[in-house]
Amino acid sequence: MLVLVAYASRHGATQEIAERIAQTLVASGQQVQVHPASAAGDLAGYGAFVIGSAVYMGHWQKEAVEFVRRNRAVLAGRPVWLFSSGPLGTEPTDAQGQDLAAAAEPKEIAEFGEAIAPRGHRVFFGVLDPGRLGLGERALRKLPAARAILPEGDFRDWAQIEAWASGIARDLALGSEPAGSALGAEEQQVRHGRAPGAAT
Repeated sequence: MLVLVAYASRHGATQEIAERIAQTLVASGQQVQVHPASAAGDLAGYGAFVIGSAVYMGHWQKEAVEFVRRNRAVLAGRPVWLFSSGPLGTEPTDAQGQDLAAAAEPKEIAEFGEAIAPRGHRVFFGVLDPGRLGLGERALRKLPAARAILPEGDFRDWAQIEAWASGIARDLALGSEPAGSALGAEEQQVRHGRAPGAAT
């Protein structure tokens, strides 16, 4: 089946996670397209979805939220997995022992659970690259308290991301393929920029 990996990325880190997920799915024999959530187009040709977003202030990016809400009738009838990118640091818990990934779960996930019944949601650690920050974000990082909770660095665990994507591939391989979702063998690759049926 054809799988859509859709994402909303603020500074590029979540896009890179989406692309790695897509590459892992392709390596497992899936047919995959990768698109920003704002440019995904018609979803009729897709048999499954992986949707992800960067998380800021406890929320998914607007484009990803609108994508799910706008397409919930389609998504509710297909296999869907969600991922979020947000926490920073090298430890899984903070100084108070709180699980950072659990604390970073976006507020929209509960809503999506009821609306589209995703098969899973995973929070991945993210990236803070000062060179990619906007003026407001740079000003925030200058505050003493912010530096402690917003450490600089790339904290993505690529092995964890690939393992999660491999699990999705296994689930898809065990499931049935919706009619009309298949591509020819020559198209079994990650494709960017063109939704099924769109003009080149």
